[in-house]
Amino acid sequence: VLSLLPQVGGDVTPTRLQAAGEGALLGAYSFTVYKSTPIAPGRRPPETVQLDVPDAHDPALLASTKRAQAVAEAVSLCRDLINTPPNDLYPAEFARRAESVGTAAGLEVEVLDETALAEGGYGGILGVGLGSSRPPRLVRLTYRPAGATVKVALVGKGITFDTGGISIKPAASMENMKSDMSGAAAVVATMTLLATLGLPIEVTATVPMAENMPGGAAYRPADVLTFRDGTKAEILNTDAEGRVVLADAIARACEDGPHYLVETSTLTGAQVVALGNRTAGVMGSEVFRDRVVAAGVRAGEGMWPMPLPAEIRKGLDSVTADFANVGERAGGMLAAGHFLAEFVSDGVQWAHIDIAGPSYLTGGPWGYTVKGGTGVPVRTLLSVLEDIAANG
Repeated sequence: VLSLLPQVGGDVTPTRLQAAGEGALLGAYSFTVYKSTPIAPGRRPPETVQLDVPDAHDPALLASTKRAQAVAEAVSLCRDLINTPPNDLYPAEFARRAESVGTAAGLEVEVLDETALAEGGYGGILGVGLGSSRPPRLVRLTYRPAGATVKVALVGKGITFDTGGISIKPAASMENMKSDMSGAAAVVATMTLLATLGLPIEVTATVPMAENMPGGAAYRPADVLTFRDGTKAEILNTDAEGRVVLADAIARACEDGPHYLVETSTLTGAQVVALGNRTAGVMGSEVFRDRVVAAGVRAGEGMWPMPLPAEIRKGLDSVTADFANVGERAGGMLAAGHFLAEFVSDGVQWAHIDIAGPSYLTGGPWGYTVKGGTGVPVRTLLSVLEDIAANG
């Protein structure tokens, strides 16, 4: 909880106060749900943060404090979802939690189960979920303020656990794959902020949720899947499943006729190789891509613009289907971006944020970033939406 105390003097602006409040609250975050022994008093995180300001009743400072609290709560929700063990956060449960927080935030909520997914032609989401005993879901959350004329689509990857499927991953560090739903968690958390902050734009989140397991019915390399828009892709690697579920979600999101589409996902290990663990790679429509990068910088989350060279797209060519789900090893992050681009409707300004590195911290804490789920890119998404609301 943030509170203000009066202090004589000092150069305190609403922007600085908000940054201080967010940093203090996010740095105090802890995830102790599964601890059976209470934390020792001296090691407990603070429950209240008091900020000294010249005028504790200044409306602008009070508003920035309220905003900092709301943003920190959204980031903490994202972190909580990421840190929850996959046996407790499987697709149906993730969908239930998204529905719960969405309803509480006054959003329109739609949840598609496996039957509705089959009826709707979501072959990518269903295909990835075939190996798991826990079927997939698709969640749609809509914020629709009166008089809104601009539509924005958010899409986030929700793989609640990723073994790699038949193209199975090495055992080392597989436990971190509970974080493969970080993009979905960030999108859901961002949606909870919109009514509180009163943004005058319509925003719809489309969130696919599945578990990628190597069961007897799992999808295989050489399978061909048909997506929501009728496109067909040859599966060459079942561990490139994120783009497969996102294809359906992006196709569905574009049916709403959005002006802008922002998708975020822990999509490629190539992002980590190229940019490290603190900087996300951003691809898409070049002008809008650069706006997203700038929004990330304003929010304090590292972003870097990446290209989509035409020659990289050629690596996705398939003799069997419209294209394959993976290309050559070189430029893997860019190939994934090209795959997603196939499902974005003409005329939609779009951006893909690859957060494979920044979304989950396996090492020691730094700054206000604690070990585990980081909450990236909740604040970037909010910054993008505010930019669109202000500038179209």
